[in-house]
Amino acid sequence: MNRASSATGWARNPVMKSPELDPTQASSYELGWTLNPITGCINGCEYCYARKLANGRLKQMYLRNPNVAPAAPGWEMKSAVIGDTRHNLDARYLDPFYPRFWPDRLYIPFNSKPKGIFTVDMGELFGDWIPREWQDDIFRVIKLHPNDRFYLLTKQPQNLAKFSPFPDNCFVGVSVCNDKMLDVAVDKLEDIQATHKYFSFEPLKERLSLSLDYALCYSGVSWVIIGAQTKPTVYPKLEWVKEIIGAADSAGIPVFQKNNLKPLLGNNLIQEMP
Repeated sequence: MNRASSATGWARNPVMKSPELDPTQASSYELGWTLNPITGCINGCEYCYARKLANGRLKQMYLRNPNVAPAAPGWEMKSAVIGDTRHNLDARYLDPFYPRFWPDRLYIPFNSKPKGIFTVDMGELFGDWIPREWQDDIFRVIKLHPNDRFYLLTKQPQNLAKFSPFPDNCFVGVSVCNDKMLDVAVDKLEDIQATHKYFSFEPLKERLSLSLDYALCYSGVSWVIIGAQTKPTVYPKLEWVKEIIGAADSAGIPVFQKNNLKPLLGNNLIQEMP
C-alpha cells in the first residue's frame, strides 16, 4: 500500500521504518505504517500538518463521515445559507478537522509479519474531547496484536494515566515544543507504566532551559525523536538540537533525527541507532 490508501486508514510511514528505529528487530519488522481510526483535533496548533490536509485534499472525505465527537466547549451552531434558505447548523459537521471516528479502519486484516504502526497521526488520541469508547476500541485492537508495535504520541499527557499500565507493545510518547511542554511531559510520563516511553521534540520552538538531564532521567524515556516543523519548514537552531543529543548520549538514550533535519545537520544527521 501507499499514501493513496489513506481512505482505509492504512498508509505507509517511512518515518516509522523499523531499520531506522530499532536495528535489533529490523529483520523481523516490515516498513512502518500509520493507522487512523480517529481523525481530527481541537488543540489548535498553528503548525499542524494534519489540519492542513483535512482542509485540503481530504476535506470532502472527512465531511462525509457524520460520526463526530460530542460538542466541545465553544462549538456552537453556525448560520449558513443553503439554496435560498438560511439554516442553523452544528459547527462540528462543517469542520473537516473536528474529531471523527472511523471504526471500520480497526478491522482491516493484519498480516502475519510484525509492523510498527503510528496510531492516530491525523488527530489526537488522548484528547479530553474523545469518547472513551473510541479509545477503548483502539486499545482492544492493540492488545489483540501483541507482535505489532504501536506508536502513540500526544499533546495531552495529563490523560495518559487513565490508560496506564499500557500494553507492552505500546511506545508512549509526548510532543515537546518548549519548556512548559517538557515540564508537563516529565511529570505525566513519570506517573505512567509503559515498556517504552519517548519524547518527540517536533517542532522544537525554543531552546530548552530546563535541565535535560533531569527530564531524561525522571520521565523514564528510552527514546528521543527530533524533527523540524514542516509546511512551512522551520528549523530549530543547531545548538538546541546539539544540546538534546548531548544530554541523550550522556544518558545512554538513542536519538532518532528525522530526515527533515538534514539541511541543518548535513552529514552529521544520525538516522540509525547505535
